[in-house]
Amino acid sequence: MDIGIDLGTANTLLYVRGQGIVLNEPSVVAVKEGARTALAVGTEAKETIGRTPGSITAIRPLRDGVISDYEAAEEMIRHFVRKAVPGRRPRTRMVVCVPSGVTPVERRAIVHAAQRAGARAVHLVEEPMAAAIGAGLPVAEPRGSMVVDIGGGTTEVAVISLGGIVTAQSLRVGGDRLDEAITNFVRKEHGLLIGERTAEDIKVAIGSAWPVPGDEALESRTFTVRGREKVRGLPKTVELTVPEVRAALDEPVEAVIAAVRTTLEECPPELSGDVMEHGIVLTGGGALLPALDLRMASATGIPVFVADDPLDSVAMGCGKCVEDFDGLERVMSAA
Repeated sequence: MDIGIDLGTANTLLYVRGQGIVLNEPSVVAVKEGARTALAVGTEAKETIGRTPGSITAIRPLRDGVISDYEAAEEMIRHFVRKAVPGRRPRTRMVVCVPSGVTPVERRAIVHAAQRAGARAVHLVEEPMAAAIGAGLPVAEPRGSMVVDIGGGTTEVAVISLGGIVTAQSLRVGGDRLDEAITNFVRKEHGLLIGERTAEDIKVAIGSAWPVPGDEALESRTFTVRGREKVRGLPKTVELTVPEVRAALDEPVEAVIAAVRTTLEECPPELSGDVMEHGIVLTGGGALLPALDLRMASATGIPVFVADDPLDSVAMGCGKCVEDFDGLERVMSAA
């Protein structure tokens, strides 16, 4: 049995050969302290974040796109594989997506975790390549294709041609950093302490990278935030506006755009011309931030498009590698 895994900081997606994407759950494990026993994994575990007693800890096994808690990651992968493919099954071949900037040590950690979870063979594919394949870009042609994959922990920027990555940037800025920026802004400007789930709700509800032309209704929206007052420790409620949240997100958004500029500067002139003609494709959850494509296009002078299914692009690209193991060598790094 062959499985593709988009092992993300925020969510993990599993693709089973011949079946497509069969699982999409948060990358969270709830464990009991001392025993390190997994009490819940995935969606059930995410519900416990910020609400657990002292004896239970909600762990995110991946940070910035790489494994930060080896045991929890192994348990999470094993649980998801069992859930996606119940019953008895032969030892599987796995294709796992990894950030382009991971170190050899981080690569080995991912391989070992997958092997201990039941894989007999593990292949690693760099996320920007998988994202480009999943977005339908002609990666095998002698033409420059540029993809910007904004995940939960990392942003992968790459120019691809003839089945390989020509130039790339791996930036440890993603959806988590956007949430953190909102948390810090609310604490500094309003003296209110909020959790990561509340910050994510704010981002989804009224977050944007740029004013949306002609959408005055969006600009006038507000979001009621409830949290704990920083000084007195009492419950407090504030109203956040769209311009406030946009200002909070400005620094991480600008960091992503700076990485795009750097990649373009390092790109060979012929491929730069291809990118100018065909544009930049955004994938990942961060691509859903309203007006990010408009801001990036304004900053680079290049058309920017959001992939048809940005959340699943990496998993679908990984799945295409799973469906065609004979052609996998063109886009993989041997484990």
